[in-house]
Amino acid sequence: MKYKIDSQVRGVRIISGDEAKERRSVLNQLINLAEAAGCQEIILPSLEPAKIYADKAGTEVLDQMYVLKDKKSRELCLRPEGTATVQLLADKHLSRNKDVKFWYFERCWRYEKPQEGRYREFFQFGVEVINPSSDKVKEELIALAEAMVRVKTSEFDTVASVKRGLQYYTEDGFEISANKLGSQKQIVGGGAYRQGIGFGIGFDRLMLC
Repeated sequence: MKYKIDSQVRGVRIISGDEAKERRSVLNQLINLAEAAGCQEIILPSLEPAKIYADKAGTEVLDQMYVLKDKKSRELCLRPEGTATVQLLADKHLSRNKDVKFWYFERCWRYEKPQEGRYREFFQFGVEVINPSSDKVKEELIALAEAMVRVKTSEFDTVASVKRGLQYYTEDGFEISANKLGSQKQIVGGGAYRQGIGFGIGFDRLMLC
Protein backbone atom coordinates (compact mmCIF):
# COMPACT_ATOMS: atom_id res chain seq x y z
CA MET A 1 0.00 0.00 0.00
CA LYS A 2 1.20 3.51 -0.82
CA TYR A 3 0.25 6.64 1.13
CA LYS A 4 0.49 10.32 0.30
CA ILE A 5 0.60 13.26 2.68
CA ASP A 6 -0.07 16.93 2.06
CA SER A 7 2.80 18.74 0.33
CA GLN A 8 4.64 15.48 -0.30
CA VAL A 9 7.78 15.96 -2.38
CA ARG A 10 7.38 14.76 -5.94
CA GLY A 11 9.13 11.49 -6.78
CA VAL A 12 9.12 9.96 -3.26
CA ARG A 13 6.84 7.32 -1.75
CA ILE A 14 5.49 6.09 1.57
CA ILE A 15 5.03 2.30 1.40
CA SER A 16 3.39 -0.01 3.94
CA GLY A 17 1.39 -3.23 4.24
CA ASP A 18 1.77 -6.15 1.84
CA GLU A 19 3.91 -4.18 -0.59
CA ALA A 20 6.42 -3.36 2.13
CA LYS A 21 6.47 -7.04 3.18
CA GLU A 22 7.12 -8.16 -0.39
CA ARG A 23 9.95 -5.67 -0.77
CA ARG A 24 11.53 -6.96 2.43
CA SER A 25 11.18 -10.57 1.25
CA VAL A 26 12.87 -9.82 -2.08
CA LEU A 27 15.62 -7.83 -0.35
CA ASN A 28 16.34 -10.72 2.03
CA GLN A 29 16.70 -13.09 -0.93
CA LEU A 30 19.13 -10.71 -2.66
CA ILE A 31 21.16 -10.48 0.53
CA ASN A 32 21.28 -14.26 0.85
CA LEU A 33 22.56 -14.59 -2.73
CA ALA A 34 25.20 -11.89 -2.19
CA GLU A 35 26.46 -13.38 1.05
CA ALA A 36 26.53 -16.88 -0.44
CA ALA A 37 28.86 -15.38 -3.06
CA GLY A 38 31.19 -14.14 -0.30
CA CYS A 39 30.04 -10.52 -0.05
CA GLN A 40 29.83 -8.62 3.22
CA GLU A 41 27.53 -5.69 3.89
CA ILE A 42 28.78 -2.13 3.69
CA ILE A 43 26.63 0.85 4.72
CA LEU A 44 27.33 4.07 2.83
CA PRO A 45 26.67 7.69 3.83
CA SER A 46 23.68 9.46 2.33
CA LEU A 47 25.37 12.88 2.39
CA GLU A 48 28.70 13.30 0.60
CA PRO A 49 30.98 16.00 -0.83
CA ALA A 50 29.67 16.85 -4.28
CA LYS A 51 33.21 16.84 -5.68
CA ILE A 52 33.33 13.04 -5.33
CA TYR A 53 31.24 12.80 -8.47
CA ALA A 54 32.82 15.62 -10.49
CA ASP A 55 35.40 13.35 -12.14
CA LYS A 56 33.65 10.00 -11.75
CA ALA A 57 30.05 10.41 -12.86
CA GLY A 58 28.73 11.08 -16.34
CA THR A 59 26.93 14.23 -17.39
CA GLU A 60 23.51 12.68 -16.78
CA VAL A 61 24.27 12.02 -13.10
CA LEU A 62 25.91 15.42 -12.53
CA ASP A 63 22.93 17.23 -14.02
CA GLN A 64 20.53 15.29 -11.78
CA MET A 65 22.32 15.51 -8.42
CA TYR A 66 20.73 17.14 -5.40
CA VAL A 67 23.45 19.63 -4.35
CA LEU A 68 23.36 21.87 -1.27
CA LYS A 69 25.70 23.94 0.87
CA ASP A 70 26.14 23.39 4.59
CA LYS A 71 26.54 26.16 7.17
CA LYS A 72 30.24 26.47 6.30
CA SER A 73 29.42 26.78 2.56
CA ARG A 74 30.81 23.34 1.74
CA GLU A 75 29.13 21.86 -1.31
CA LEU A 76 27.47 18.56 -0.47
CA CYS A 77 25.11 16.23 -2.30
CA LEU A 78 22.63 13.47 -1.63
CA ARG A 79 24.26 10.30 -2.92
CA PRO A 80 23.18 9.60 -6.56
CA GLU A 81 24.74 6.09 -6.67
CA GLY A 82 27.05 3.84 -4.66
CA THR A 83 30.13 2.87 -6.65
CA ALA A 84 32.04 6.16 -6.49
CA THR A 85 32.30 6.02 -2.70
CA VAL A 86 33.43 2.39 -2.79
CA GLN A 87 36.19 3.41 -5.22
CA LEU A 88 37.50 6.02 -2.78
CA LEU A 89 37.39 3.47 0.03
CA ALA A 90 39.37 1.05 -2.14
CA ASP A 91 42.05 3.66 -2.87
CA LYS A 92 42.51 4.62 0.78
CA HIS A 93 42.17 1.29 2.58
CA LEU A 94 42.09 -1.67 0.22
CA SER A 95 44.76 -1.11 -2.41
CA ARG A 96 46.71 -4.19 -1.26
CA ASN A 97 43.71 -6.42 -0.56
CA LYS A 98 42.50 -8.95 -3.10
CA ASP A 99 38.93 -10.06 -3.74
CA VAL A 100 37.19 -7.77 -1.26
CA LYS A 101 33.47 -8.24 -1.87
CA PHE A 102 30.74 -5.87 -0.68
CA TRP A 103 27.00 -5.66 -1.00
CA TYR A 104 24.90 -2.64 -0.10
CA PHE A 105 21.27 -1.57 -0.16
CA GLU A 106 20.91 2.19 -0.13
CA ARG A 107 18.56 5.04 -0.86
CA CYS A 108 19.81 7.24 -3.70
CA TRP A 109 18.56 10.52 -5.11
CA ARG A 110 18.43 12.03 -8.59
CA TYR A 111 16.34 14.90 -9.88
CA GLU A 112 14.64 13.35 -12.88
CA LYS A 113 11.12 13.05 -14.25
CA PRO A 114 9.18 10.70 -11.97
CA GLN A 115 7.42 7.80 -13.68
CA GLU A 116 6.66 4.15 -12.98
CA GLY A 117 9.87 2.50 -11.80
CA ARG A 118 11.80 5.77 -11.89
CA TYR A 119 11.70 8.00 -8.82
CA ARG A 120 13.72 10.89 -7.41
CA GLU A 121 14.33 8.90 -4.24
CA PHE A 122 15.06 5.32 -5.21
CA PHE A 123 16.65 2.17 -3.83
CA GLN A 124 19.76 0.52 -5.23
CA PHE A 125 21.14 -2.92 -4.38
CA GLY A 126 24.81 -3.08 -5.30
CA VAL A 127 27.63 -5.61 -5.39
CA GLU A 128 31.28 -4.59 -5.71
CA VAL A 129 34.45 -6.70 -5.99
CA ILE A 130 37.68 -4.81 -5.22
CA ASN A 131 40.95 -6.01 -6.78
CA PRO A 132 39.53 -9.27 -8.18
CA SER A 133 42.03 -12.07 -8.82
CA SER A 134 39.82 -14.10 -11.16
CA ASP A 135 39.90 -13.36 -14.86
CA LYS A 136 36.30 -14.59 -14.98
CA VAL A 137 34.94 -12.17 -12.41
CA LYS A 138 32.77 -10.36 -14.95
CA GLU A 139 31.06 -13.59 -15.97
CA GLU A 140 30.65 -14.54 -12.31
CA LEU A 141 29.03 -11.20 -11.49
CA ILE A 142 26.70 -11.43 -14.47
CA ALA A 143 25.62 -14.87 -13.28
CA LEU A 144 25.04 -13.50 -9.78
CA ALA A 145 23.03 -10.57 -11.12
CA GLU A 146 20.91 -12.92 -13.22
CA ALA A 147 20.22 -15.10 -10.17
CA MET A 148 19.08 -12.00 -8.30
CA VAL A 149 16.77 -10.92 -11.11
CA ARG A 150 15.25 -14.42 -11.14
CA VAL A 151 13.98 -13.76 -7.63
CA LYS A 152 11.27 -11.71 -9.37
CA THR A 153 11.20 -12.80 -13.01
CA SER A 154 12.62 -15.27 -15.51
CA GLU A 155 11.84 -12.99 -18.44
CA PHE A 156 14.87 -10.78 -18.99
CA ASP A 157 17.63 -10.09 -21.47
CA THR A 158 21.35 -9.82 -20.66
CA VAL A 159 23.78 -7.79 -22.74
CA ALA A 160 27.33 -8.72 -21.71
CA SER A 161 29.09 -5.87 -23.53
CA VAL A 162 27.61 -2.38 -23.73
CA LYS A 163 28.77 1.22 -23.39
CA ARG A 164 27.89 2.65 -19.97
CA GLY A 165 27.37 6.33 -19.18
CA LEU A 166 29.44 6.68 -16.02
CA GLN A 167 32.95 7.99 -16.66
CA TYR A 168 34.73 5.71 -14.20
CA TYR A 169 34.14 2.59 -16.30
CA THR A 170 37.34 1.40 -17.99
CA GLU A 171 35.73 -0.94 -20.53
CA ASP A 172 32.34 -1.97 -21.87
CA GLY A 173 29.95 -2.89 -19.10
CA PHE A 174 26.89 -5.13 -18.92
CA GLU A 175 23.15 -4.65 -18.52
CA ILE A 176 20.07 -6.73 -17.75
CA SER A 177 16.66 -5.56 -18.93
CA ALA A 178 13.05 -6.71 -18.73
CA ASN A 179 11.14 -5.76 -21.85
CA LYS A 180 7.81 -5.89 -20.01
CA LEU A 181 8.80 -2.68 -18.23
CA GLY A 182 8.71 -0.66 -21.45
CA SER A 183 10.96 2.37 -21.81
CA GLN A 184 12.34 2.01 -18.27
CA LYS A 185 13.34 -1.62 -18.80
CA GLN A 186 16.91 -1.69 -17.47
CA ILE A 187 17.12 -3.46 -14.11
CA VAL A 188 20.88 -4.04 -13.73
CA GLY A 189 23.89 -2.07 -14.88
CA GLY A 190 27.52 -2.78 -14.13
CA GLY A 191 31.09 -2.90 -15.30
CA ALA A 192 34.78 -2.65 -14.45
CA TYR A 193 36.53 0.40 -13.02
CA ARG A 194 40.15 0.97 -12.00
CA GLN A 195 39.81 -0.57 -8.53
CA GLY A 196 37.46 -3.44 -9.36
CA ILE A 197 34.10 -4.32 -10.86
CA GLY A 198 30.51 -4.29 -9.71
CA PHE A 199 26.86 -3.84 -10.56
CA GLY A 200 23.79 -2.08 -9.28
CA ILE A 201 20.18 -3.28 -9.32
CA GLY A 202 17.36 -0.78 -9.60
CA PHE A 203 15.34 -2.28 -6.77
CA ASP A 204 12.15 -0.34 -7.55
CA ARG A 205 12.18 -1.54 -11.15
CA LEU A 206 12.91 -5.10 -10.07
CA MET A 207 9.81 -5.00 -7.88
CA LEU A 208 7.69 -4.21 -10.94
CA CYS A 209 8.68 -7.46 -12.68
